[in-house]
Amino acid sequence: MKEYYRIMMGKKSVHAQECIAGNFVGVDYGIHQDLTGKLPEDWHTFNREFIPIFLAGWPGKTKIAAGLACGAVWRVSKGIKRDDIVVSPDGDGRYHVGKVNGDYYYQPGGVLPHRRSVQWFSQTVDRADMNEPLRRAMGAPGAANRISVHSSEIENLIAGDSTTTLVSTDETVEDPLAFALEKHLEEFLIKNWTQTDLGKEYDIYEVDNECVGQQYPTDTGDIDILAISKDKKTLLVIELKKGRASDAVVGQILRYMGYIKDDWAEKGQDVKGIIIALENDQRIRRALAMVPKVEFYRYQISFKLMKS
Repeated sequence: MKEYYRIMMGKKSVHAQECIAGNFVGVDYGIHQDLTGKLPEDWHTFNREFIPIFLAGWPGKTKIAAGLACGAVWRVSKGIKRDDIVVSPDGDGRYHVGKVNGDYYYQPGGVLPHRRSVQWFSQTVDRADMNEPLRRAMGAPGAANRISVHSSEIENLIAGDSTTTLVSTDETVEDPLAFALEKHLEEFLIKNWTQTDLGKEYDIYEVDNECVGQQYPTDTGDIDILAISKDKKTLLVIELKKGRASDAVVGQILRYMGYIKDDWAEKGQDVKGIIIALENDQRIRRALAMVPKVEFYRYQISFKLMKS
């Protein structure tokens, strides 16, 4: 099935002109070697081999920063398939859209040397024509982000139809309205982080002053929010659920916590988890009673009409 990706053409789109003129997208991250024959089918295996190489070149970086960088290199080089669609900003409010039409190749000495060939479409998309969820997805941190959940809107925009929907049309989303509510909850929490109790003790994870803790990728799914304590001693995994949380979310968050502990936690760092939902029930209370490193928080929704 065709997938859709937001690909940056260098930091702040600095290499947009070269990419458009040269019909390619690419990444760098200081891995100066041809990866032909070194790209396994899963990014986790790739990261295990290349994180030490990345850290050797960037000794001041954390394992989490290294994992994001290597994951982006793998995604552009291998994860994206032929005929997948890429959407890339040019830095002036326009997005160029194209179809990937070639396999990985290495361009030593060139900008963004780990490349994929792209057939760029003649149509560009203005940011102003996107709905708010798509604009947020386009502005999310990371060099290579999967945005297939917005595929219908992207296709409409390419066709010149700016009609959009408020909820996801991705067939993998069981309840589109619930999906929209969860995304709004996530965005609200991110924007108001410093005003919450969590913001007093934790910061959302950043790399080079850029927030990367929202929808942090793992090999079993994306973590809603990854935070770190202000003393850098604890990593916090946050899972958001609309409405009532079932006990199944306990297993989900424990998988994420185990991944962070095994792969990204530095020596001596602890990993904790928080589930945030509107309501809980007896099953989740009993499950969490046996998991001391996971806490439960309830959120409240307030709706008010004010006459102007």
